[in-house]
Amino acid sequence: MNEPVTSLIPLPRAVTSSAGAFRLETATSLSADPGTEAVSGWLRAALGPATGCLLSPGEGGIRMRLDPDLPAEGYLLDVAPAGVHIAGGSAAGVFYGAQTLRQLLPPAALRGAAISAGPWEIPAHRIADEPRFAWRGVLLDVARHFMPVSDVLRFIDLAAFHKLNVLHLHLTDDQGWRIEVPGLPRLTEVASWRSTSMLGSRGHERYDGRPHGGYYTTDDLREIVAFAAARHITVVPEVDMPGHMQAAIAAYPELGNGFAGPVRTAWGISEHVLNVGPAALDFCRAVLDHVCDVFPGELIGIGGDECPTTEWRDSPSARERISAEGLAGPHELQPWFTARLAEHLASRGRRLFGWDEILAGGAPPGAVVAAWRGREPTTHAVRAGHQVVACPDIAVYLDYRQSDDPGEPTPVGTRLTLADVFAFDPVPAGLSVSEAALVLGGQANVWTEHLESARRVDYQAFPRLCAFAETVWGPPERDFAGFSARLPAHLARLDALGVGYRPLTGPRPWDARPDAPGHPRDLAGRLAELHEMTAGLRRVAT
Repeated sequence: MNEPVTSLIPLPRAVTSSAGAFRLETATSLSADPGTEAVSGWLRAALGPATGCLLSPGEGGIRMRLDPDLPAEGYLLDVAPAGVHIAGGSAAGVFYGAQTLRQLLPPAALRGAAISAGPWEIPAHRIADEPRFAWRGVLLDVARHFMPVSDVLRFIDLAAFHKLNVLHLHLTDDQGWRIEVPGLPRLTEVASWRSTSMLGSRGHERYDGRPHGGYYTTDDLREIVAFAAARHITVVPEVDMPGHMQAAIAAYPELGNGFAGPVRTAWGISEHVLNVGPAALDFCRAVLDHVCDVFPGELIGIGGDECPTTEWRDSPSARERISAEGLAGPHELQPWFTARLAEHLASRGRRLFGWDEILAGGAPPGAVVAAWRGREPTTHAVRAGHQVVACPDIAVYLDYRQSDDPGEPTPVGTRLTLADVFAFDPVPAGLSVSEAALVLGGQANVWTEHLESARRVDYQAFPRLCAFAETVWGPPERDFAGFSARLPAHLARLDALGVGYRPLTGPRPWDARPDAPGHPRDLAGRLAELHEMTAGLRRVAT
């Protein structure tokens, strides 16, 4: 009989239930066909501590195999009393089938150590599934608040559990630089820490009086990349340039336009940006070369957002560059700069990934655009011929407040409920079939100005990231009532995994941050602001 699985998230596309169950026991074996050995090793490590089932090699228990007739990320999961078969179009598909298998087990099987002796029963099902989008991403900002490697790896594990496959790692900003670069020691000595941090939103001018810092060594980054790859997640690094560079300029003032000051301690946008001289370009190329050496993915993020031109209007080197390149004024310096970065990345066999501001003045050919300023930039990007990742702030910025409850910690942005995130669709209305094909998928963004710890990240990200996972995995037609009915069982899994998610009933007394007040926004006001912010894109389109 065909009936929905009542607890899986994201919901599989096709499920057939049957009588009986498979019993996972200490003697259960696991056989892995060529190409699936790494997934089988991961599953042994994931299930062994809690269940005591070591899944030794052998026939007759769980079998993994590749099936070239399936979509690359698609899988078939057959659970019967006699055994479990997982087939995937690639190792990624097999991995997603194994994640579904984990969800079919009792939540106790997800813990880090045994609290039950089992045996563990898995209801008999046949599940056929595949994702709608190739890009199912989440951004983690480790620049505003540094997260130790262990916290990043834990976040990757949670993303993989929800079948997300891209981690956009925001590594640098005005408030901190988080990677070492050979030959540039002051990036870790100076740019990686600030003297104090703003408490709450910037309008309140409160500070905590505590230094904050940290950075990742090259080996740390290689570990993050390898850990993610084992879970079929691609890490897309972002080093923001030419704006959001005050930390780097604090370390090397010659990169700026006369500014000689500290790493920024306030949130918001700094006017202290890179100059456009040869030394600044050489610096960016050296940083990108190191990033390319560490991160093997095709896309390298350069940010490109929120770059004020104030300093360039008074800069002799900017005037020289404008004259030498025949530019119309300071507003054309950033597109010129971005084009040079794209050329350098192309020489390394990579493509540029940037925020939708890079569309102003024309994004470089082949650039992939992260469309964040509302929904319009996605349409503008695809109509300019660019692949795009939709991540509008009003739909998927998970630092935004979750309700109007005064107990929400540091409430900023527009209200973004679980239902609002679930309603998100990466493909805007009105696109042609060929235009829609340029939408790679969607991405939820976890900015950390107000999230100083993994605990705070958990509260803001979950369960909204569960809802997001379903929007980018499943079909456009979705049922929030059905999702809500399945969610409590999934929250039991998050409990077992140790996730400090926001309760469905609202914030608890200890979730509040009275010392760090926020600045809530109403949706109408934010939409009006976004309309003004993207006016330049509409002028280009017409």
